Amino acid sequence: MHILDIVQNSITAGSTLISIEIVEDAREDLLTILVSDNGKGMTPELLENVWDPFVTTRNTRKVGLGIPLLKGAAEACGGRLDIKSAPGKGTTVKAEFVYSHIDRAPLGDIVGTILTLVVCNPEIDYVYTHTVNDKNFIFDTREIKKAISGLELNHPEVILWMKEYLSENIKNMYGSVL
Repeated sequence: MHILDIVQNSITAGSTLISIEIVEDAREDLLTILVSDNGKGMTPELLENVWDPFVTTRNTRKVGLGIPLLKGAAEACGGRLDIKSAPGKGTTVKAEFVYSHIDRAPLGDIVGTILTLVVCNPEIDYVYTHTVNDKNFIFDTREIKKAISGLELNHPEVILWMKEYLSENIKNMYGSVL
């Protein structure tokens, strides 16, 4: 859910390219989630106040809990959250967790998360990179768009193919069925 929330912020900021990187490094006992975008970025004032749940740029509600909740989750697991942003240059959100920490929540349905983002926002390009120790997988919608010329990313056959592609490659990184 944290990834969906952070990426939704990127979408709201007008991003056309969003990078989602997950690094699971058992040797270093570190889980890193990095979301970068080419959106409008944040002013220094907003960046300073983004940690406050009562600060949001949305007009539909008066609270923005995504960043504070992700920060709390990271810190509860011996990690931290860092955000870099500048107007016109986009934003990068980096969350680190102690990988083996008993309170670290599992990643959850990452295949469903990536598919939801791509299918609901097919006009946005996504680069999803997932590393598990020494194994790496990259899913880039720009490459997929080239390969499926004439079809949309949210076409049912393309969705099924992406689901199978993501599932198989992630399974291969772990060496077992998800």
